Amino acid sequence: MKIKAQNQYKIIFYVFAVFFITTIGFPFFWQILNSFKLEKDIFALTWFPKEYSLENYYKAFYTRPLLTYLLNSVIIAVFASLISLFIGSLGAYAIAKTPIKGKPLILIIVMSITLLPPIVIINPIYAIIKNLKLLNTYSGLILVNVLFTLTIVIWFLTPYLYAVPNELEESAEIDGASPAQCFFKIVVPLLAPGIFTVGILAFIQIWNEYLFALVLNPIKIKTVTVGLKMYEADNYIPWGTIMAAATIIVIPLITMVLVLQKRIIGGMMNGGIKE
Repeated sequence: MKIKAQNQYKIIFYVFAVFFITTIGFPFFWQILNSFKLEKDIFALTWFPKEYSLENYYKAFYTRPLLTYLLNSVIIAVFASLISLFIGSLGAYAIAKTPIKGKPLILIIVMSITLLPPIVIINPIYAIIKNLKLLNTYSGLILVNVLFTLTIVIWFLTPYLYAVPNELEESAEIDGASPAQCFFKIVVPLLAPGIFTVGILAFIQIWNEYLFALVLNPIKIKTVTVGLKMYEADNYIPWGTIMAAATIIVIPLITMVLVLQKRIIGGMMNGGIKE
């Protein structure tokens, strides 16, 4: 009976797994397939046409500065992620290791910031960035992304810091180490899996961000998400070119996640264990 029940559970698991993989993967499969089609085949909804072409990829690079969009996104995502990791790790360390009351409430407040729809707070953020004279600059968009990814960094790194034994820091302090030395030389190396995992999550969130990139940098510095919109004309949408550009934009993220998936999942699992 136990073997039969286990087989039933396996069948149910695989059915749901196939369903979710198909549901999530089909749009991406359709996007890649259409990126190689001619325009007439895209509008005819032909699944597998007789003729395929790289014309859409050529247009993606030469009708718009796609490489510039990619470079802008890389600069903003890398710097914002690094700054968020630095500040967020210090904040998580303060929450986990200092004897303050109301730590769960602080974490809930920090996490609740991410629940706010960006459209609700875009007006005050725009006013602040404008007064700081940071519109159409890397610094303005990096600053905003840092503020919103800090919540993720603090939320995920706090459980890691709870798991770090206090005895390690106490021993270092007895040997004459300062609090800063304890953090950077003892705690940070132990946090490496968590920092790596959270850094990837923060990078992906910043890479996919659209609203702030559109509103704060509408003229000079366009990211890949805003750049996709630039392919549209007044009365014409080149779907093949847009799908080719979207494929180019998404492939680096998918490759990174597939290559590093074990470390990402391992880091998230370790972060959920509190000793």
